[in-house]
Amino acid sequence: MGRIKPTLVKRTSKNLLKLENKFDGTFDHNKKLLGNSMPSKKIRNKIAGYLARLKLVEEKEKDK
Repeated sequence: MGRIKPTLVKRTSKNLLKLENKFDGTFDHNKKLLGNSMPSKKIRNKIAGYLARLKLVEEKEKDK
Protein backbone atom coordinates (compact mmCIF):
# COMPACT_ATOMS: atom_id res chain seq x y z
CA MET A 1 0.00 0.00 0.00
CA GLY A 2 1.11 3.51 -0.72
CA ARG A 3 1.01 6.59 1.41
CA ILE A 4 -2.08 8.74 1.78
CA LYS A 5 -1.76 11.68 -0.59
CA PRO A 6 -1.58 15.09 1.07
CA THR A 7 -4.35 16.34 -1.24
CA LEU A 8 -6.79 13.99 0.48
CA VAL A 9 -5.92 15.47 3.86
CA LYS A 10 -6.05 19.05 2.58
CA ARG A 11 -9.32 18.62 0.69
CA THR A 12 -11.05 16.90 3.61
CA SER A 13 -9.81 19.50 6.10
CA LYS A 14 -10.99 22.43 4.00
CA ASN A 15 -14.40 20.82 3.51
CA LEU A 16 -14.71 20.23 7.27
CA LEU A 17 -13.83 23.87 7.96
CA LYS A 18 -16.56 25.03 5.58
CA LEU A 19 -19.17 22.76 7.18
CA GLU A 20 -18.27 23.16 10.85
CA ASN A 21 -16.61 26.03 12.65
CA LYS A 22 -16.00 24.17 15.92
CA PHE A 23 -12.31 23.48 15.27
CA ASP A 24 -9.55 25.50 16.88
CA GLY A 25 -5.76 25.72 16.91
CA THR A 26 -5.13 22.73 19.18
CA PHE A 27 -4.49 19.26 17.87
CA ASP A 28 -6.05 17.44 20.84
CA HIS A 29 -9.33 19.36 20.63
CA ASN A 30 -9.63 18.73 16.89
CA LYS A 31 -8.82 15.06 17.36
CA LYS A 32 -11.62 14.68 19.91
CA LEU A 33 -14.09 16.45 17.61
CA LEU A 34 -13.26 14.12 14.73
CA GLY A 35 -13.58 11.09 17.02
CA ASN A 36 -14.38 7.86 15.23
CA SER A 37 -15.76 9.51 12.09
CA MET A 38 -12.53 8.95 10.18
CA PRO A 39 -11.65 5.61 8.54
CA SER A 40 -8.38 5.25 10.46
CA LYS A 41 -6.48 6.75 13.36
CA LYS A 42 -3.60 7.82 11.12
CA ILE A 43 -5.84 9.80 8.77
CA ARG A 44 -7.72 11.33 11.73
CA ASN A 45 -4.45 12.55 13.25
CA LYS A 46 -3.20 14.01 9.97
CA ILE A 47 -6.47 15.87 9.42
CA ALA A 48 -6.59 17.11 13.02
CA GLY A 49 -3.04 18.42 12.74
CA TYR A 50 -3.70 20.14 9.44
CA LEU A 51 -6.89 21.72 10.83
CA ALA A 52 -4.91 23.08 13.77
CA ARG A 53 -2.33 24.54 11.44
CA LEU A 54 -4.98 26.17 9.24
CA LYS A 55 -6.69 27.74 12.25
CA LEU A 56 -3.39 29.11 13.61
CA VAL A 57 -2.58 30.69 10.23
CA GLU A 58 -6.10 32.12 10.06
CA GLU A 59 -5.70 33.70 13.51
CA LYS A 60 -2.34 35.25 12.57
CA GLU A 61 -3.88 36.80 9.44
CA LYS A 62 -6.67 38.32 11.53
CA ASP A 63 -4.12 39.94 13.84
CA LYS A 64 -2.34 41.68 10.98
